[in-house]
Amino acid sequence: MTIPISSDFFQTLKKSLSQWWEMDGGKGNKDELTLLFFTLTVIFAVTWYAWMFFKSGKGSQQLPPGPRGLPLFGNLLSLDPELHSYFATLARTYGPILKLQLGNKVGIVVSSPSMAQQVLKDHDITFANRDMPAAAREGAYGGSDIVWTPYGPEWRMLRKVCVLKMLSNTTLDSVYVLRRSEVRQTVNYLYSRIESPVNLGEQMFLTVLNVITNMLWGGTVEGKERSTMGAEFRQVISEITEILGMPNVSDFYPGLARFDLQGLEKKMHVLAQRFDGIFESLIGQRLKIDEEEGSKAAGDSRKQRKDFLQFLLLQLKEEGDSKTPFTMTHLKALLMDMVVGGSDTSSNMIEFAMAEIINKPEVMKKVQQELEAVVGKDNIVEEYHSHKLPYLHAVMKETLRLHPALPLLVPHCPSETCTIGGYSIPKGSRVFVNVWAIHRDPLYWENPLEFDPSRFLDGKFDYSGSDFKYIPFGSGRRICAGIAMAERTVMYSVATLVHSFDWELPLGEKLDLSEKFGIVLKKKIPLVAIPKARLTDPALYE
Repeated sequence: MTIPISSDFFQTLKKSLSQWWEMDGGKGNKDELTLLFFTLTVIFAVTWYAWMFFKSGKGSQQLPPGPRGLPLFGNLLSLDPELHSYFATLARTYGPILKLQLGNKVGIVVSSPSMAQQVLKDHDITFANRDMPAAAREGAYGGSDIVWTPYGPEWRMLRKVCVLKMLSNTTLDSVYVLRRSEVRQTVNYLYSRIESPVNLGEQMFLTVLNVITNMLWGGTVEGKERSTMGAEFRQVISEITEILGMPNVSDFYPGLARFDLQGLEKKMHVLAQRFDGIFESLIGQRLKIDEEEGSKAAGDSRKQRKDFLQFLLLQLKEEGDSKTPFTMTHLKALLMDMVVGGSDTSSNMIEFAMAEIINKPEVMKKVQQELEAVVGKDNIVEEYHSHKLPYLHAVMKETLRLHPALPLLVPHCPSETCTIGGYSIPKGSRVFVNVWAIHRDPLYWENPLEFDPSRFLDGKFDYSGSDFKYIPFGSGRRICAGIAMAERTVMYSVATLVHSFDWELPLGEKLDLSEKFGIVLKKKIPLVAIPKARLTDPALYE
């Protein structure tokens, strides 16, 4: 994903050239280095202008409007760190489709339902590919996962494995006990912290991470080894998302990608190798367990699947000889997607939902009243209660309207030059769909900045992406594969937190709902709140 260039960008390139100069024996001096750098800059600038001039005269259709850029850098140096709101501001000047020159890359931003529909539905196949960042290539086994694999037979095979099998309702039902175990442990921890401030954002990240890893290999790793692995994953995930959020010369100037001037691909490779080592160990353990259990219960058709890893290994065995085989690389890439992508998005959704609920006492009261009517105060929330909680569903939808997990989705990349909104969109450009701006557009939403779950009680909007005024998970072929799991995780977690506890802010604290842009939208200031027990029977907190 394209992230804005800071003032250090120019110095990064110069430092890289300086390091190259020193590797050449340190023969030059500062004046010579400056002259070399100036000469290269002029060459790049002239080449860039010539290329832009040639491209602008090519064909009769024009590119979308947009701010004027600088030689070589284009609009990189003027980008604001909060890209989602910055793009929304540009759209008010240049319209619902605009162009940015990002180094040698053309960036296209669409900010209206009609433009989004043309990209994600009318020309869905053309825009079905991704423009993969160099660092992501290192972190996703060369792009062998469902997020980055190009549209085609391999991607369709992965989509089938994820949506129709691994993340289907049937499979998710089969691993509910693993999700439930982690949520109940969190309730027990929060009960031990009654009347004390809790960093709810941090706690929910750990909870969701444990939920996901428990579903992935809950029957493989147990005890002390499991908690140690959770801590290691949290550290590595933090480093991976940080690298993916850094501006990378390789993405803006693909011709320089092979040099990895900032060393980000190298760093990502090291982190990915740490994950790969963990995956290899887990796979080895699971194969050993399956072999032992198979010898003990040979022929027992009633044997149940225990976790996703066992399911994927079965898939590996069954489809190893098919025309588009599911390989061990695919398996590990999907595990990476689940651990890195699933933990951050779902935990941030829960944190934003709880912040909005705490900020609106009347909303909290309505959610609790609904839970008391369905669950009661002498019982605990179960996942099957969710379909009887329409107001809580509305709270989740409203949270995703105001705070979509991926505010610009995952950028699309046209496989051929096409026309959108009367403008020519070049092949290979990076296309951002500003979901955040669409969800806050007063043309389509009454009081768009107000958190009002009641707007979703009529059931008009869902997560299918069919109404382009509301597309929190995207739309079309590349719509998010994990919608069912995200919905279950967020609904079950928020329902449990609000049913089990009353929540208030520490004395004198004021709730800050501001956002921090990144690959995943985060709350700028973590939510710290005080839980107070609501249920009369202490046994319900065990």
